[in-house]
Amino acid sequence: MELLRDRDDAGARLTWLLSPLVVQGDATSAVVLGLPRGGVPIGAAIARGLGLPLDVVVVRKLGAPANPEYGFGAIGEGGIRVLDEQAMRILGITDEVVAGIEARERDELERRVAAYREVRPRVPVAGRTAIVVDDGIATGGTARAAARVARAGGAARVIVAAGVAAPESLHALMDDGSADLALAALIPNRLLAVGQFYMNFSQTPEREVLRLLTEAARA
Repeated sequence: MELLRDRDDAGARLTWLLSPLVVQGDATSAVVLGLPRGGVPIGAAIARGLGLPLDVVVVRKLGAPANPEYGFGAIGEGGIRVLDEQAMRILGITDEVVAGIEARERDELERRVAAYREVRPRVPVAGRTAIVVDDGIATGGTARAAARVARAGGAARVIVAAGVAAPESLHALMDDGSADLALAALIPNRLLAVGQFYMNFSQTPEREVLRLLTEAARA
């Protein structure tokens, strides 16, 4: 089974895949949007490699009450919300439960937005290619919400790029129009957990996200 060494390795591989798809070094044509936290170091590597600006797109997974790691939806900046109604039916999640979970996650989302915007003013995506980056895509809920945030911001084209992704999730992102293109460094036939395809999948600390965003703002 092929593995990624770490997020830097994922960033290098994605830079190679993305290089024919954007005008390198043209900050007016494209912007890299990392999903905090794990997508930001990968996005930073891509931004450096392609000579593009780095920003974030903040989303939060809506996790099932009995298993928060299992997402039945996601929310994003600007009031974006994506729900998997089939998963909700299977899990027996009611609208009232959704409202409670969303309220908690919305509070955390707003906290993160405030912290990130303090060091990195928002980079406009209107008329540009938005490259939405995450370390992994399993069900695709958070990636879908992030892509729709970019769409709502006026992005001319949305590319979703991940270190590892389930093939059906990549296809779904394109089929429903969330992304114009969705790709990954690794696309295994069976993806149970994103971390199983990284040799080093240690958590990205908040301070590292803030450091990378501060460097991007100075650049």
